[in-house]
Amino acid sequence: MIKLITPFENVSKTTRTIILVGWIVLLLILWFVITSGEKHLFPSPDQVLKGFEELYKEGLVVHIFNSLKLCFISILLAVILSMLFAYSFPLPLLKPISEFITKLRFLPFTGLSFYITMVVHDARNMQIWIMVIFLTTFLTTSLISVINAIPQEEFDHAKSLKCSRFEVLWQVIVLGRIDYVIDVIRQNLAITWMMLVTVESIVVASGGLGFLIKNSDKFMNHGRIIALQIIILLIGLFLDWFINYLRKAIFRYSKI
Repeated sequence: MIKLITPFENVSKTTRTIILVGWIVLLLILWFVITSGEKHLFPSPDQVLKGFEELYKEGLVVHIFNSLKLCFISILLAVILSMLFAYSFPLPLLKPISEFITKLRFLPFTGLSFYITMVVHDARNMQIWIMVIFLTTFLTTSLISVINAIPQEEFDHAKSLKCSRFEVLWQVIVLGRIDYVIDVIRQNLAITWMMLVTVESIVVASGGLGFLIKNSDKFMNHGRIIALQIIILLIGLFLDWFINYLRKAIFRYSKI
């Protein structure tokens, strides 16, 4: 027992699983106790279960697929643009553009979306480009950080093999850091998933989980809101696990 409260103590996988299950059980017990009275701020488990049933009857599965489709299209376009900006960072002529893109991540969300709505009129395309613009700024920043973290020895090694400047760029930065790109996507996926629900709640014409949350909040249905939060959390955790598993399966010798 002392080992469990000792800093930096290594515990077995079974012990970690028991600890995790114990915390989940404790959380569920607290949830039942706190919501057992007639008046409670947080919705009870019965209200949340009822929320799941209502959401399923209203086409929850369709809305989940709409959100996932928006997520995948947005992150695919954002990754392509971010890689172009990041890989042009070592070029002196294009470096200021890449640095400028990274600074755009401080722009407010609402202001930029207003101008996008003036150019793009289709609701789905509007959501996609709002997501792409914001994701590109964060992904470009992360990818440039990966490039800056490459040890000078790797560049010197490529030069000693008589590689040209562009061959060094291709071998060391592009090919040599593909596994890092996947990890950057995984890290920024949480931002993607969080922003996606916000974007869908702003532009509700195409449906999605954000649309369901906005409707539930409008009618003060807290059971449905918590049910949706649980669904969003579980999907986000699954996507994070899947991308990490994919990276480890493809790049088995990665040092990340």
